[in-house]
Amino acid sequence: MATPEAAWLRIGTRGSPLALAQAHETRRRLVAAHGVAEDTIEIVVIKTTGDMILDRALSEAGGKGLFTKELDAAQIRGEIDIAVHSGKDLPTFLPAELEVAGFLPREDVRDAWISVKYPTPADLPPGAVVGTASLRRGAMLKRLRPDVSVGLLRGNVGTRLEKVKAGEYDATLLAYAGLRRLGLADRATHVLDTRDFLPAVAQGAIGVTTRVGDAATMAKLAPILHADTSIAVAAERAFLRVLDGSCRTPIGGYATLSGGTLAFRGMVLKPDGSQVFECDAGGAASQAAEIGEAAGRDLLARMPADLFTTT
Repeated sequence: MATPEAAWLRIGTRGSPLALAQAHETRRRLVAAHGVAEDTIEIVVIKTTGDMILDRALSEAGGKGLFTKELDAAQIRGEIDIAVHSGKDLPTFLPAELEVAGFLPREDVRDAWISVKYPTPADLPPGAVVGTASLRRGAMLKRLRPDVSVGLLRGNVGTRLEKVKAGEYDATLLAYAGLRRLGLADRATHVLDTRDFLPAVAQGAIGVTTRVGDAATMAKLAPILHADTSIAVAAERAFLRVLDGSCRTPIGGYATLSGGTLAFRGMVLKPDGSQVFECDAGGAASQAAEIGEAAGRDLLARMPADLFTTT
C-alpha cells in the first residue's frame, strides 16, 4: 500500500462494507481512466459518529452529518484528497472549504423489500413489525399499511439482513443499490416500484467531495464523474435544500433525464404516513437546480408548518 506522501490520490471513506465497496468502485474507475497502479490510490478508513451510534435513530442524534463530519474534517486538514459517500447521506450544506465534485453513474434507485415470510408489504398481517432506520421508508410504509408497526433497525446491511432472517422483524427495507454493490441482490424478496416508494434524494448515487479550488484533484476525477447523474441529483438536492431536509424529515425526491429534459417528482410525508404532499415538475436539464428549488417552494407553500412535529 502506498504511503500518504506517495499516493497518487487518497480516498476517504467510512469503514462499513458498503462504504468500502463504494470506495473500491471509485478506485477501480480511476485506475481504468488513468492507467495508474491500483496501489497508488490509497483508501483511508475513517470512523464516523454515525457508525458508532446504534441505539437510536440518527434523527435523534444529529442527522446526516453524523456520517460525514469526520471525513469532512480529515479532508479539510489535507489528510485525504477526496471523500466518497452514499449520495443520500450527503448533507445539503457542506463546510465552506468543501464541495461536491459530482457523482458516479447511478445504480438502481429503488428500495428493496426483505422478508422471510411476506413477499410484499401487502402480504403483511396487521400488527406486523417492519424494521428500518429511515423515517422516509417508515412513513411510506405506514401510508400504504397504517395497520403495521415500524421498529428501529440500525446497523450495516449484513446486520439488518440477519435480524430479519432470525425473525426479530417481519421485514425490512433497504436500498437495492446497496444490495447490488455488496453482491447481495438475491436477498431482495421484492423490489418496490418508485410510484409507491419514492427513493431518497440521491439514492443509488455515489457522491465524491473535494476541497474547493483543488483543480488537480478535480482533473483526476473528471473522467469518472457521470454528467446525467450529477444533473439529476442536483435537482433532487436543491429540492431537499429548500425543505431543509435531514434525517428528521420523511422526504422523497427523484429526477430522471430524457435527452435534454428533466422530470422531477417530490414527496413529503407526515411521519405516521397520514398526510402526503406531492409535486411533479420538469424542464430543461440545464435548469436542474432551479426546477428542484421551485418544487421545494411549491410543497412548502402547501404544507402545514407543524407537519414534522406532530404525529
